Amino acid sequence: MTHPLCWSALQSAPALLLAASLLAPGTASAQPKVLKYTPQANVGTMDPVNNLSSVTHQHSWLIYDNLFGLDGTGSPQPQMVESFKLSPDGRDYSLTLRPGLKFHDGTPVRVADVIASIKRWAAKDPGGRRLVGLGMELKPADERSFTLTLKEPWGSTTTVLAQGATALFIMREKEATSDPSTPVTEYVGSGPFRFVKDEWQPGSKLVYQKFADYVPRAEPANSVAGGKVAKVDRIEWVILPDATTAVAALNQGEIDIYETPPLDLLPVLKRNKDIQIKVINRQGALGYFRPNFLFPPFNDVRARHALQLIVNQEDYMRAAVGSDPDNWRVCWAVMVCGTPTASEAGSEPYRKPDLAKAKALMAEAGYKGEKIVVLQPVDQQIIRDMAQVTIQRLTDIGVNVEAVAVDWASVLQRGNKKDPPGQGGWHIFSSWSVGQIMGSAINNVQIDSPCDGSGYRGWSCDPEMQRLLGEWAKEGDLAKRKAIGEKIQIQAMTFVQYVPVGQFFQPLAMRANIKGMQENMIPVFWNVEK
Repeated sequence: MTHPLCWSALQSAPALLLAASLLAPGTASAQPKVLKYTPQANVGTMDPVNNLSSVTHQHSWLIYDNLFGLDGTGSPQPQMVESFKLSPDGRDYSLTLRPGLKFHDGTPVRVADVIASIKRWAAKDPGGRRLVGLGMELKPADERSFTLTLKEPWGSTTTVLAQGATALFIMREKEATSDPSTPVTEYVGSGPFRFVKDEWQPGSKLVYQKFADYVPRAEPANSVAGGKVAKVDRIEWVILPDATTAVAALNQGEIDIYETPPLDLLPVLKRNKDIQIKVINRQGALGYFRPNFLFPPFNDVRARHALQLIVNQEDYMRAAVGSDPDNWRVCWAVMVCGTPTASEAGSEPYRKPDLAKAKALMAEAGYKGEKIVVLQPVDQQIIRDMAQVTIQRLTDIGVNVEAVAVDWASVLQRGNKKDPPGQGGWHIFSSWSVGQIMGSAINNVQIDSPCDGSGYRGWSCDPEMQRLLGEWAKEGDLAKRKAIGEKIQIQAMTFVQYVPVGQFFQPLAMRANIKGMQENMIPVFWNVEK
């Protein structure tokens, strides 16, 4: 295929002027180092409290900083925090921020910004909501210090402050005091890169500039912990929804990193000596689809069991990930195979598809041929193809499917709506999530089932699951947690919060001159050299 992309057409005039302005007088060779990256999809809502998508979190880790960060072992390490102390009774945390922290607008990071950011995050994140349920009180002590107090000890506090279902990103008080259900529209953080809003071309290009006043920690970078050193001057995200176009751009050196090269095209990339292939997320990701519990037929558990019975995970993985089984595996663990407390118990009745039984269960649930709205993102190849298999299997059992094929940003927007499916809502939403997050019962939003309407899209309500998740969160002994994890798995197979469709391992494809990419659940760009 002839590659149609001309890089010069993607560079804006402001970008060229900025590059020219960075040259030192008389040193024409002192070009700024520019990293060009193509993410898996366009960025929709860029508010990490509102949007769980990987792309939004990549954007957020560039521009915001965190109180704590998880290192490569999953242990929380201080990040914006200089030091903290825990009271002898395990209830009171005294935290002090590092000196000299600044936002990109030049204002200092204050305790008021931090407290407001924690509260906004905790209103939506499952781990944050558990802190709220434990009576979390936040009080300023001085300009750099504050306290966090709980009604009872909870050993997961610093871990959750490092990474819940969403990472806790510190915003200015101005944004952090806004309604957590309404996306912010100003993106000003204190991280190693700043977002250049004037050069943003929605759906096409995002630009990030090295923040000169960012002071990294002294420790070496370790996943999202340690020193976040910006080693390039500028990062340009080039949105290329067509995978063949993106692969061609990488092969020709017009981009430096492609996040999600189609696995069936990896042999093409591997033949290029200037390309390297690297898996940075060793835990992989779990694909799934999720029903909407608010409306028929999937408010009836029999219809949800029908969904389990249409699934052959090998079909899903071959369609979405590729024919090479080294890149995927069958996995029915709702907390992801290979994580410490995961189990596949209770999945035995569903491991072999039974379309006749699925059709009968749909009828028992009262389904009479109404349209079933399935969301399908056209610019997210893996999710698009997983959704296509679901559409085909539903059709095979006589379901009247309405496939809504739109871009990922629109899928996320519609997926958040609680409107009836025929009035702008939906019945089935497909996605995938990384194993590190899904492996924690505190952070796994897909099985979180609060009955107050605050849960993840689909809005499952399961008091028994909530009880088990609470037990898991409080238990510190790994063997006992594993036993609770098996009960969580069995309950999920019984209640059907979501349907797993397989575990896969997606590599990055990069030019050979790119060094320093951290192993992490998603790409982060500090310490990356070109």
